[in-house]
Amino acid sequence: MKLQSIMILSLLFSLVACQGLPDYKKDIKVGMLVETTIHDKAWGQQGYKGLQAIQEEYGVDIYFKEGIRTYKHTAEAIDEFAAKGIDVIFGHSSLYGNHFRELHEVYPEMDFVYFNGQFSAENVTSLNFDAQAMGFFAGMVAGEMTQTDRVGIIGVFEWQPEVEGFYEGVIYQNPEAEVDISLTNSWENTEMALMYYESMNEEGVDVFYPAGDVFNVAVIEQAQNDGNYAIGYVQDQSSVAENTVLTSTVQKVDEVYKLAMERYMNEDLPGEMLTFDFQEGAIKMGEYSPSIPENFRSRMEEVVENYKETGELPEKDL
Repeated sequence: MKLQSIMILSLLFSLVACQGLPDYKKDIKVGMLVETTIHDKAWGQQGYKGLQAIQEEYGVDIYFKEGIRTYKHTAEAIDEFAAKGIDVIFGHSSLYGNHFRELHEVYPEMDFVYFNGQFSAENVTSLNFDAQAMGFFAGMVAGEMTQTDRVGIIGVFEWQPEVEGFYEGVIYQNPEAEVDISLTNSWENTEMALMYYESMNEEGVDVFYPAGDVFNVAVIEQAQNDGNYAIGYVQDQSSVAENTVLTSTVQKVDEVYKLAMERYMNEDLPGEMLTFDFQEGAIKMGEYSPSIPENFRSRMEEVVENYKETGELPEKDL
């Protein structure tokens, strides 16, 4: 009788434990397409970490393919994923929006998710970082720390919200500063980014914000060599050059992927554009350099916290 009672109690505990877990689908397979590589120490690596976070959180099987840039390669990769029984594909770049636009109807049972685009459909969801605020905060730091009143942002595309945000943040913090803006039109054109860096450096720019996936590390390292400051991008890059990186604008791709996957698991992926910011924990400021005065560091923390609570950026008093 004692053994039977123990078995019954064990069964009851198991049932209670199971009832406490979300009723997720089982045997889900998730694929990822990466434009560059998962070892780039920037956007590609962040994407892979997001994929791993999904696996850890939901116990799904994961697959990925690197160097997928063209429509032809995307179509081949999706066909290969379909043969493996992949249920949902994360395209870790804005370029996949156009590719998915053409391919999503061919695979109606598959869900497609990609970053930074306007296109959506019943089985296509776009994930977007609202990056204006992070650019604004980067601009505030640059405007405060420049000694020459010349700062520069090396971005990729004009549509990047962080480009406008950076300009506004610099002017808010330091109305006397000039802001140099150069765009590479390529996330990974390191040669062009360094060319823009050299041009800005010759003009007296002493704080740089390299807002590109692959070339930001190279620009930070060059700034270190020249005794300039820089602001990290995508990841907390204080470890790249501790005395050079003032702070970083960190996009927590893993959190966004988990949020998107949670909605998929709950059959609530909307097939529309979703936006994420500080309020969702998708963006944060990285570690602040000891070079930044303590009073200004406290001011930044206060401004960021206020934005998280109100959604409002600071404005100059008239």
